[in-house]
Amino acid sequence: MVDTWEDRAPDLSPENFINRELSTIDFQKRVLALAEDETTPLLERVKFIAIVGNNLDEFYMVRVGAYFQRLELGNPRTRPDGTTPLQLLRRIHDEVSTLIARQRRVRREVFELLEREDVHFIQTSDLNAEERAAISYYFRSEVFPVLTPLAVDHARPFPFISNLSLNMGVYLERENGDLSSGIDFARVKVPVPVLPRLARLETIMSNYTGDAHEGYHFLWMEDIIADYLSDLFPGMTIREAFPFRILRNADIDYEHEQDEDLLDVKSIIEQGVRERRFGSVVRLSVPAGISDRMLTRLMDSLEVPSNREVFRIDGKLGSSDLFEVLQVDRPDLKDPPYSPRLPKPFAQSADYFEVIRKQDVIVHLPYDSFTPVEDFFKRAARDPDVLAIKTTLYRVGKNSPVVNALLEARDNDKQVTVLVELKARFDEENNLEWVTALAEKGVHVIYGVEELPVKTHAKVSLVVRRERDGLRRYVHLGTGNYNAATARLYADIGLFTSNEQIADDASRLFNRLTGYAPETTYHHLLVAPEYLKDSILNLIDNEIEAARQGRDARLIFKMNQLEEDDIIRRLYLASQAGVRIDLIVRGLCCLRPGLPGLSDNIRVKSIVGRYLEHSRIYYFRNAPDDQQLYMGSADLMRRNLLNRVEVVFPVLDPRIRWRALRILQTDLQDIKNSWELGSDASYKRLWDAREPDAFDSHAAFMKDSFGVCDTPD
Repeated sequence: MVDTWEDRAPDLSPENFINRELSTIDFQKRVLALAEDETTPLLERVKFIAIVGNNLDEFYMVRVGAYFQRLELGNPRTRPDGTTPLQLLRRIHDEVSTLIARQRRVRREVFELLEREDVHFIQTSDLNAEERAAISYYFRSEVFPVLTPLAVDHARPFPFISNLSLNMGVYLERENGDLSSGIDFARVKVPVPVLPRLARLETIMSNYTGDAHEGYHFLWMEDIIADYLSDLFPGMTIREAFPFRILRNADIDYEHEQDEDLLDVKSIIEQGVRERRFGSVVRLSVPAGISDRMLTRLMDSLEVPSNREVFRIDGKLGSSDLFEVLQVDRPDLKDPPYSPRLPKPFAQSADYFEVIRKQDVIVHLPYDSFTPVEDFFKRAARDPDVLAIKTTLYRVGKNSPVVNALLEARDNDKQVTVLVELKARFDEENNLEWVTALAEKGVHVIYGVEELPVKTHAKVSLVVRRERDGLRRYVHLGTGNYNAATARLYADIGLFTSNEQIADDASRLFNRLTGYAPETTYHHLLVAPEYLKDSILNLIDNEIEAARQGRDARLIFKMNQLEEDDIIRRLYLASQAGVRIDLIVRGLCCLRPGLPGLSDNIRVKSIVGRYLEHSRIYYFRNAPDDQQLYMGSADLMRRNLLNRVEVVFPVLDPRIRWRALRILQTDLQDIKNSWELGSDASYKRLWDAREPDAFDSHAAFMKDSFGVCDTPD
């Protein structure tokens, strides 16, 4: 029997495999460290506090919700780390409790520092008579009309509490002394986002008294409502009033829909979005000082089992609304502004198709402008020689220039085919709106491929153009979404090319997506779920063989997340063979580096800073030139490799390959934004505040889109 590399690869165990959920929480700790960093501008520190709050909300709604479901279904399945669902939920509770306490501490510190900068978070008790009068006008004019107090009694059941909503539970007594009625209960929903969570006093004063106050003074909406609760319940005395906030299981499960008629995918998604708001409660947040009576009432009424997450929070509930504070017009409290540059080839010529015909062009966002991507679609929509446009859309945001260009293309009688991924988590509703708009214009809209559970996560676009020498195809391939908003914050890479074989691959891919072609093959593209995983494993094996032959073997992988079992086992085997491996993994990482005899040739670092690292780059030193460096949409996760349509593309142009290698080298040199993962599964920050000149990759890219000029050694 032939002994294969896979046979030799070590098994995964709790000693060499890190739990993915705990690694995710570790990532939130790294984000929070930026809020704790005194060199981070104050309003940017507020931003990172809000990001942690938002990320934890999503983590509970999706990941923790799934583990509660496993408990209810009696599913004890574990991953290689050996942690059972019950054990993991206890660990998550402990870790998140510590993280939230740390977040609250830094939040208080940042608020105190903002006070010195005339940015205040005030209580209604801090108001003078004139300010209180203005708030009274504001409440009666703008807040009171949108409040709906809901009583709970024998005739009126406890109301439905929607996911992520902020509410107030109120205990009341009748002022007429009717003791027979006892204590009454009501719920009042805080009307966010209909109204801002943080009401600015200066705006209210200007609107209702004409008085122009200076500075920034914010009042929490629930405090304003609490001050005027008696207006909502005339004839009653307020005995207790406490805010509460819930998170529900918001993950839409598509797996059980495999046998559904695929023509009804849109209806399935619409139903899933509607049902999301009714998911079971996975977390209840209440103030630290809530009464036992109120907490018991809420848990009973919300059907929160005793094993669910209940957090007593020190301070205001929820942190994601702090994004509102970033509207404060104080540039001195924010990162210095940065204007993305237009890549030189596009700056030198207005004819994008001529530029791409002559050379491949790489765009490194957000250091390079997203404008060439938008213009690629706009010019294709308006060019009389363009015959067809095909693209995949995952998260495009609202008021998308790309989608508007596709609509314009249909107005100009071009053939337009769009695969819109309706299953893009938390973007389903937005994508449903775009689907309707596109379909009404006559765009060929595709919702998915063959089996519903397979998401289309690939980022690829194809333009077919009639030219003097015949039809020519132009392709854009990317690591990130066609989203103008995130393109200003996410570090992603896009490639424009008219390479005939890549273009032919793109055509084959779209035929695969829109028709029936399960046996489709490709010249260069690595497409999941059919080919990507095995191709990556084979390329790692090639590097292992090179090391065994005494050559300098090297792997550098940059990605968002690393979790897939076979990839990790093969990387361990490569390390044992002597392959030098650098993994730049922003988020969760289940591989444990630095273990003697197993992973001592593997280094793992995470870069977390001003911009969100989102690009995926895979470098194999000993591969043939056309397979040496790949970029694309896929992380090395089970979901990406096995349960999504992904595209990872080679960099064929030596000039572009050199620039991509410069990006990797710049990342490897970074100190300012980097954490290193140790063999004990903990992360250590590389930067010391006493080193103000430590190398900062984000700053380097702002000077040059491709960073330093060295290549990996």
